[in-house]
Amino acid sequence: MKLGMARGEVCLRLSVILFLVLTTCLVAFDTQTKVVFLGIKKKATYNDLDALKMLVYVTSAAAGYNLLQLCKHSTCSRGNLKGSDMCVAWISLFLDQIAAYITFGTNTASVGASMIAVKGSEAFQWIKVCDKFTRFCIQIGGAFLCGYVASILMLLISTISAYRVFRMYSPKWFLRLKTT
Repeated sequence: MKLGMARGEVCLRLSVILFLVLTTCLVAFDTQTKVVFLGIKKKATYNDLDALKMLVYVTSAAAGYNLLQLCKHSTCSRGNLKGSDMCVAWISLFLDQIAAYITFGTNTASVGASMIAVKGSEAFQWIKVCDKFTRFCIQIGGAFLCGYVASILMLLISTISAYRVFRMYSPKWFLRLKTT
């Protein structure tokens, strides 16, 4: 792989790790307590919504995966991939795509579930939570933004992984390895 592309991938992975950790921290450490009625306090946390709990787990796992991939890049040689290294390249491509799509899907599901907190639901007699806990909702919205940025960056990493795999194949013959 070209040295410039390798450096670009390392920078992208570092950025992804940063955004994923930021997403996890913004969601996991976000709490707000309000007095509801005559000294009765209600505390809003990410544990109140299962989708936010899943978001914390998935973004943590994706950050760990990208950290492992970063460690793999620092120990691997930059030469041509042959034999079993080609299997590693394919596995990396599939894992990169899985991480990107699962992170995007979990973030989107969390946004959908959180919209009930923003708008409420008259059919279920659920009140608008964000009217009472505005700081909590704003911070969760910032976490969603960071999660989407991380998802887009992971899609770019997946594109680099695909390039790394498919450059080994001949353009003339379908899925035949290059001879050089």
